[in-house]
Amino acid sequence: MIQTIIAGVGSCLPRRIMTNDDLAKLVDTSDAWITERTGIKARHIAADDETTKSLAVEACKRALAHAKMDASEIDLIILATSTPDHTFPATATEVQEALGITQGAAFDVQAVCSGFIFALATADAMLKTGQAKNALVIGSETFSRILDWADRGTCVLFGDGAGAFVLRAEQGEAGRGILASKLRSDGRYRDKLYVDGGPSTTKTVGLLRMEGREVFKHAVVNMAEIVEQVAVAAGVKVADINCFVPHQANKRILDATAKKLGVSPERFVITVDKHGNTSAASIPLAFDVGLAEGKIKRGDLVLMEAMGGGFTWGAIVARY
Repeated sequence: MIQTIIAGVGSCLPRRIMTNDDLAKLVDTSDAWITERTGIKARHIAADDETTKSLAVEACKRALAHAKMDASEIDLIILATSTPDHTFPATATEVQEALGITQGAAFDVQAVCSGFIFALATADAMLKTGQAKNALVIGSETFSRILDWADRGTCVLFGDGAGAFVLRAEQGEAGRGILASKLRSDGRYRDKLYVDGGPSTTKTVGLLRMEGREVFKHAVVNMAEIVEQVAVAAGVKVADINCFVPHQANKRILDATAKKLGVSPERFVITVDKHGNTSAASIPLAFDVGLAEGKIKRGDLVLMEAMGGGFTWGAIVARY
């Protein structure tokens, strides 16, 4: 049986750190106001020379080094992003070129904050069916480019960054690598979290708009439900999960989800305080932090879950 193994993990953050106090100089807010409502203390903001591609490339190099693999071994690249460098070509192909890879396939997926989960599930399916042997799965975002910096309800939430997994297809017994995935979407809620522009409608990029209370309400319910569903699909119990690596949207959402699941928040990797919401990049970024802090170890059962605009949501169980 072919198993999809997580062979390496890497991440990259922009050089500039913007604290809540820095934001208070731009918009009517304060460190206390942001911290109380979101748990966020700081976020990284990309400079002009830092792009979705450049952050992704550096994250991939670190993931490959962690896996002790060369870029020439990669035959699939899937990049999750809502902030591509260009309308086309896919940023994944630009990463492919930058890494010197000329084989296999490279493409982007767009499921906003759920993007990395969707990309990981897609890569898992392709590896298990023999369409590729070694994959780079990336979440990379420069959300600062699409924020309305006069809207304190949204500009305080988001940051930039990238994270990447190296996946390897290996023959072996069941119970290794990615065990199960569940993906969902419901377009009825698209106007709760969206960007008010696009090349087919306004011919401009547009800016992020969100109904925060509605997103919060749906996020807690959807996340708890899909976590339970994917655990059943993986043949494990939620209580068996060693570590949860959730999308880092808001500390209140994470706490509420943990409470609904009956899980101690100490089993969650939390990076939202330092990174803010980095959309598709948040899970691989948090996973890398979890490894560095020793919260994730080889052999652990890890559950990753996210919800994003669309609405989209999904979860994956893997034995790291």
